[in-house]
Amino acid sequence: MDQKIADLGKISGKTLLFGGVYSNLQALEALKQIAEKENISPENCFCTGDIVGYCAQPEETVQLFKLWGAKSIVGNVEIQLRENAEDCGCDFREGSRCDGFSQLWYPYAQSKLSENSLDFLKTLPNNIRFEYAKQKVTVVHGSYFNVSEFIFKSTDWAIKQPNFEATNSDVIVAGHCGLPFYHQEKEQLWLNPGVIGMPANNGTPSVWYAILDDSKENFNFTHYTLDYNYKLTSKLMQNGLLPEEYSRTIITGIWDNTEILPPLETGLQGFGIQL
Repeated sequence: MDQKIADLGKISGKTLLFGGVYSNLQALEALKQIAEKENISPENCFCTGDIVGYCAQPEETVQLFKLWGAKSIVGNVEIQLRENAEDCGCDFREGSRCDGFSQLWYPYAQSKLSENSLDFLKTLPNNIRFEYAKQKVTVVHGSYFNVSEFIFKSTDWAIKQPNFEATNSDVIVAGHCGLPFYHQEKEQLWLNPGVIGMPANNGTPSVWYAILDDSKENFNFTHYTLDYNYKLTSKLMQNGLLPEEYSRTIITGIWDNTEILPPLETGLQGFGIQL
């Protein structure tokens, strides 16, 4: 595949993984503070894409991200925005509720982003590759083959497996689906740190990220929840231009619908995340 891949070689030390900032400035501010508290340098902070999305502050979010200096790949939203496409490219079923909502938040984001921000989005690679604790890691958005592919914990390993072969990786770090999980088969690990811009459909407003640690020369990862000023995020979204349902989700932690979810994940709505 002809993809723009940023190969960073070997990296070490604590490493922050997160995804789906979704224009949620308050969550990004809180996560940046965690990175600083943990002494994680911006070079060791990786986003799985979709810096822009459902929330009210796309321009401020991109500018803070740029200022922070964290690394990101493109999500489907970045690809569509920088190509000035008419929709978010999320692969929602036409006529679905998610599709309807995207016809509100995507034009809103388009209208708010400066040329400077769009130029920044154009610098983002499709994938990032690095070696960490002797493991070869590739960061993808949906999957290596399809930026908009929804891959969940319950997704069959036979669908995940070709990603490892195509990228010659031991670890795939992925985003897009909005839920944190890991799935290990023998020596291979699919790791989704979760997203910080929206709750994980588990009934709490907290959001998710992960930290890699190689202090014992092993590849260790831990998922964490992030608390932030979600009430402000929700209030800013109630501007008459964005879907009210998403501003409600920010507070309730419950998604408006489970259209994109497989049966197993649908059944877990409102329950604690099983990691």
